[in-house]
Amino acid sequence: MIFSLFLFVGFKRGLAASKEQHDLGDRHSKLLSESSSKLSPMATILSRSANRLRLARRCLHSLSRPAPPSPPPFPGAVRGRSSSPILRSLAPAGVGVKSLGLYERCLSSASTSTAVGSGDSEAKAPAEAARGGDEKSGESNQSGDAGKPVRGGPISWLSFLLLVATGAGLIYYYDREKKQHIEDISNASKAVKQGPSAGKAAIGGPFNLINDDGKNVTEKDFLGRWTLLYFGFTHCPDICPDELQKLAAAVDKIKEKAGFNIVPVFISVDPERDTVEQVHEYVKEFHPNLIGLTGTPDEIKKVARAYRVYYMKTAEEDSDYLVDHSIVMYLMGPDMDFVKFFGKNNDVDALTEGVINEIKQYKKQK
Repeated sequence: MIFSLFLFVGFKRGLAASKEQHDLGDRHSKLLSESSSKLSPMATILSRSANRLRLARRCLHSLSRPAPPSPPPFPGAVRGRSSSPILRSLAPAGVGVKSLGLYERCLSSASTSTAVGSGDSEAKAPAEAARGGDEKSGESNQSGDAGKPVRGGPISWLSFLLLVATGAGLIYYYDREKKQHIEDISNASKAVKQGPSAGKAAIGGPFNLINDDGKNVTEKDFLGRWTLLYFGFTHCPDICPDELQKLAAAVDKIKEKAGFNIVPVFISVDPERDTVEQVHEYVKEFHPNLIGLTGTPDEIKKVARAYRVYYMKTAEEDSDYLVDHSIVMYLMGPDMDFVKFFGKNNDVDALTEGVINEIKQYKKQK
């Protein structure tokens, strides 16, 4: 109960204090409004006085300078010492005629300077604008010229020289590679590659014949010497003489170039007409070392079969006939083994080089 009473008393005192503060705020606001209303005429008077002092200062400053030629009088301007009614209405009360004249001169000089200044500024504005435009345009042109690269032709000298150098390099590289490729092919073709042996050719074998001196001759009589064999007949019109001449010339060239002694041998495939005397006379016409061999038909058939030589009579009219036969030369080694054959398409030089190469290769293998 006592606590409730204390709370009630405190609340009542708080209300009273807040009311007093509210009344005090109202009094302060009234005092401020009254003071501002009293000070407003004074502020007005002070502002007017400041404006008058500023105007007087401008007049004194204009009087200290030489006056420019006066422009045409504007409406309401003062002529002589007479003042316009507008100026009199603007001037403050209590100002005399001299003061009015002074005010009029100040106003005229101010208006003149303002007009001249505005005219000069208006005159200068287009010139400055034009100068500024020219400067801006020049700057823009310069910046444009400076920023824009000068475009040359579609092909410069540097690019042209690079193109020429690249083309020359490609041509040189292609030509060098081509020559190297051709040289590699030539070297590969000249190099003799020895592969696995597949056995010897079944060419050659034993024989028993008669030479042009009438002596019996076998294959053993030729052992230890290089031999070139040719099968033909003495009545051959053209092929046999040509081949025997080629054989004789090749034997001499081989001896001259490489120092190899080759034994040339002629074996007849016409035993019926090629007697010992006939063969002797025939072979001596081609080379002094050419050996002629003949024999019985059976012996000739046997040796021709051993050397895989074809021969046959073609036309027979009485005793005059031709013999069709193989046109081949056989190179036989020192052991009378077959080395290589040479056909009709080989001339003297080809036959010479072929025999020399085969002999050299044979010696390398041995």
